[in-house]
Amino acid sequence: MKGLLYFSLLVSSFAVFSAESDFAWHGYASQGVTQSNNSSFITDGDAVTGELTEIGINGLYRLSENLSIAGQINYLDGGNRFEQGARLDYLFVDWKLPNLGNGWQAHIHAGRFKNRHWLYSVTRDVPQTRYTAVLPQSVYFDGFRDIALGSNGILTSFTHYGQNTIWELNWSYGRSNINSSQRDFLLGEEANGEAKQDFVHQASVFWQPASMAWKVGVSWLNSDFSYTPSQQDNRLAGEANVERFMLSTQYFAEHWEVSMELLSESQHSKGLFAPDFNDKRRGDGGFVQFRYLFNSQFSGLIGYDTYVNDVNDRDGKRLEQLSNGAVPAYFGYQDTTTLGLRWDIAPKWRLQGEYHWVEGATRVVSLLDRNVADQADKNWQMWSLQLMYWW
Repeated sequence: MKGLLYFSLLVSSFAVFSAESDFAWHGYASQGVTQSNNSSFITDGDAVTGELTEIGINGLYRLSENLSIAGQINYLDGGNRFEQGARLDYLFVDWKLPNLGNGWQAHIHAGRFKNRHWLYSVTRDVPQTRYTAVLPQSVYFDGFRDIALGSNGILTSFTHYGQNTIWELNWSYGRSNINSSQRDFLLGEEANGEAKQDFVHQASVFWQPASMAWKVGVSWLNSDFSYTPSQQDNRLAGEANVERFMLSTQYFAEHWEVSMELLSESQHSKGLFAPDFNDKRRGDGGFVQFRYLFNSQFSGLIGYDTYVNDVNDRDGKRLEQLSNGAVPAYFGYQDTTTLGLRWDIAPKWRLQGEYHWVEGATRVVSLLDRNVADQADKNWQMWSLQLMYWW
């Protein structure tokens, strides 16, 4: 409730500031109903809930021809998927580099910026730009959404517009704060100390033909994390490194489109659980989505998403053995089939629904949760129906 009040005060300040001629602002509001069945991914006890709320206000203030300030605040409630409340989504200084010539344009963002390296990372919190409320969890993992969405630091973006092709090169360096729920997902609820992202270093390259019918890109991420235990803690001081490689592609036709992202990510952890703990593993996965436009108002979507926690243990049996049966084998992977339907009721009004059939649960809850086996069955489902408006 306090978060919603804080958000309302910030929205009021946007409205006052909008009187400035160099200031432009937009927003969105959405509300829905949702449920996860036989899983605690969204709701507990198979409950149907209205915890599907997204409200956001974004603005751009132009200081000069090449310098501006951009920001967005939002209020989010996604059930158990992430932490509820108001948050500063982004706030950065945007400097457009002048007079590059030869078809080049470039921007530098300094502050809290959005992740520009994946297909849906920039607009993940804008409901009308998404095809589903729950994005493919192989890539857009809700357990780490606030860390993955953006960083505090610097981002550069260079775009070259040629006669037949468009190239985009992005580079960023920064860090994000880790809240208690994200710490618990990393280290379990018994962790009482401070988890910190030391840095995240990312780069990406995208190519498009001049027609913009295709978009193909590759991206890289490298990040270090550290943990400082409290005086009374069940975890030890330690560190972890995560590295991710991704391939992203989209194709747009007149009445249909397809998108796909594939990833391979490695994690190397030291300490944390024992003085000599040293663990390396690699996970991989990805998704493909096909969307068809029936007419100007209705479109449908079908998608498939898959992820394995350890490529050397694709069925999770080794995970179950090492945990002495405490973690069932199906927590080592997650496969999801999705159907979605979108109806554009009127200009800037949309109703969107989706249903997901899931086998496996590696993205549902931390594998260190003391009651991990109770958090999901091997086969479970989730659905949502969401009404949205934007201006």
